[in-house]
Amino acid sequence: MQYDFLIVGAGLFGSTFARIAQDDGYSCLVIDKRQHIAGNCYTENIAGINVHKYGPHIFHTNDERIWQFINRFSSFNGYSHRVKVNYKDRLYSFPINLFTLYQVANVKTPEEAIRYLESVRVVNTNPKNLEEWILDKCGRELYEIFVEGYTTKQWDKHPRDLPASIIKRIPIRKTFDDRYFSDNYEGLPTVGYTKLVENMLDGIKVILDEDYLTSRDEWDKIAKKVVYTGPIDEFFNSSLGKLDWRSLRFEQLYIENCDFQGTSIVNYTDVDVKHTRIVEYKHFDKLDSRHTVITKEFPQDYEDGLERFYPVNTTLNNELFGRYQSLIDTNKFIFGGRLAEYRYYDMHQVIASAIHKYNLLKK
Repeated sequence: MQYDFLIVGAGLFGSTFARIAQDDGYSCLVIDKRQHIAGNCYTENIAGINVHKYGPHIFHTNDERIWQFINRFSSFNGYSHRVKVNYKDRLYSFPINLFTLYQVANVKTPEEAIRYLESVRVVNTNPKNLEEWILDKCGRELYEIFVEGYTTKQWDKHPRDLPASIIKRIPIRKTFDDRYFSDNYEGLPTVGYTKLVENMLDGIKVILDEDYLTSRDEWDKIAKKVVYTGPIDEFFNSSLGKLDWRSLRFEQLYIENCDFQGTSIVNYTDVDVKHTRIVEYKHFDKLDSRHTVITKEFPQDYEDGLERFYPVNTTLNNELFGRYQSLIDTNKFIFGGRLAEYRYYDMHQVIASAIHKYNLLKK
């Protein structure tokens, strides 16, 4: 066999796995059916602005080991993510924090915040869905401003039909801390994600525009093990049924002589506004340019030919995933990443998973 590892997918999982395996002396070949590396982290430089072609990506972690690893391939700019919400043409600070509560209810201190949230919560000691969980935490007005419409658009389901796990990762703070993430390390690569992944793959053979699933028998012959990062149901020809995903449609606009919104991301939470957010990329890198690039995001159901973005982790879908997982020949294949593991991953989690799965081989 020509290679120790064939890695299917040049996103963060595949690129991380290839890097650490090659560093240990193993031979690796990376293939990807797209015409570019970096997966959904792919950035394209437009007039000096790093535009995230598959939606915004902010790197954050508390794991010093992961931070040191990713900094091998680029320095980071120290960006700290803060989001604004537009609801019925009024702007609010988000995630919910003390300034949000001041905007909504004239709350000014942490003690007042505790009393206010306790007074408005819809008490539920055993919440069974997203709506019940968030109503128990912060009451109906905050739920309607920040959660109900946005979530309905994002998932095409009412919050009462979704699991609470979707919302639990977003904090509710009783201080003026308005950072979206609380991690010790945060930022965006100064060289852009595409160059970061290119640096990660330095010295490793990469073949693009190559669909593994169309000639998998031939590809499998050239490597001792295959690291697969594509959709798990497609690997098995959807023989048990298709897993549900949500996709996105992007409307991108280049504008001269403009700072469009003064911040990187504004969420639009009114259900009557069809897009969920507007991203203005130059604010990620604090560029003082006379031009800008913005993108509106429109959620939509996944169909063949579109990109998969968010797994719909209902009980039925998770059970179907488990059935597919039981079919994997673990002697030959390693499945990893968002598509293969049918879960929502932050970037640091993808890297940690790739390192973990590689290290399991050495035990």
